[in-house]
Amino acid sequence: MIQCSNKTEEIIVDLNGLLPELVTRIASLRRDLHAHPELAFAETRTAGVVASHLKKLGIEVHTGIAGTGVVGRLKLGDSSRAIGLRADMDALPLPELNTFPHRSRHPDRMHACGHDGHTAMLLGAAEALQRLGDNGNFDGTVYFIFQPAEEHEGGGRVMVEEGLFERFPMQSVFGLHNWPGLPAGSMAVMDGPVMAGADRFEIVITARGAHAAMPHQGTDAILAGADLVQAVQSLVSRATDPQEAAVVSVTRFHAGHADNILPEQAVLGGTVRTFRPGLQDALEAGLGRICTGIETTHRVRAELHYARGYPPTVNAAEPTLVCRNVARQIVGDEQVFSHMKPSMGAEDFAYLANAVPGCYVWLGNGSGEGGCMLHSPHYDFNDEIIATGIRYWVRLVETALARQ
Repeated sequence: MIQCSNKTEEIIVDLNGLLPELVTRIASLRRDLHAHPELAFAETRTAGVVASHLKKLGIEVHTGIAGTGVVGRLKLGDSSRAIGLRADMDALPLPELNTFPHRSRHPDRMHACGHDGHTAMLLGAAEALQRLGDNGNFDGTVYFIFQPAEEHEGGGRVMVEEGLFERFPMQSVFGLHNWPGLPAGSMAVMDGPVMAGADRFEIVITARGAHAAMPHQGTDAILAGADLVQAVQSLVSRATDPQEAAVVSVTRFHAGHADNILPEQAVLGGTVRTFRPGLQDALEAGLGRICTGIETTHRVRAELHYARGYPPTVNAAEPTLVCRNVARQIVGDEQVFSHMKPSMGAEDFAYLANAVPGCYVWLGNGSGEGGCMLHSPHYDFNDEIIATGIRYWVRLVETALARQ
């Protein structure tokens, strides 16, 4: 059971005293990580930096989880209570267009989502908690979870499958992501769904090829595909409750190689985003019906390959209440947003939150002007919010594991 506690001003002053020097070092570490981005399941250097930093602090370190994942364990007192704090480490396969000194040194790889900042802030919080630990601010165990492969590859799922919660039992788990568009240092703590589930589909249309000048001698995979793209949009506009959020997007369409040939095959692919498993089932079934109709109408074969991806990220009630109270203490009531719309983007923190109760919050990264939105080649994490992130993690631990 998570319990709240009011901390003394003395503890706040102690943390304030640590922060100026700590934030300066953590910002430098963050920029080093930004200059050396690594892709999913290849975060070898990053994991080494994380493990080395934790070991120097005297924090127990476990490596090799999901390949490059790292877990640090800090225990204070005798309580069996435990919580997990998670940061993601991987970068994106994207060429960086920034020109500042800490830009990526590796072509076609960059930290365009702020995972360098997430990793650095959690390392800063681990250091602050370790240095403040003698003051008896909390009683229990904190697991610092540094996860690989959040971007599309499901490192969170792999960590869970490899026994994360069996090896490191905890009652709740918490995640944080920077969010451009929110004022710098503000926070969004929402009840229920925060990020959508993300499925993928591919449809292979097989026709009978023909000369483009004599289309009647064959069947037309491109025309069938064009009709399919149009029909797919009806799944949301006409087959889904207007009060439910869903997106079905066809994002690729490949067919043909010559101007005078009707190709034998067209391949289409895309994504389905929802917040409810039942709606996932309905949209998958709807794609199947559309494929059957396309086959009949155009005399082709349409094969649907549907793959379930990240599940929806849904905040549990009790951890969310704790996070909202902590956020209000850190940034003030007026800077905590509780009624924002969830994002149709996806997050593999969902796998962790499906295993134990969890809460995933957004930390404002600023206006996003100048192309600094997530997954932009011009993006950079805002170092001005590092102190807020560290304060939030430290106070969350002190609150969730308050000495009883």
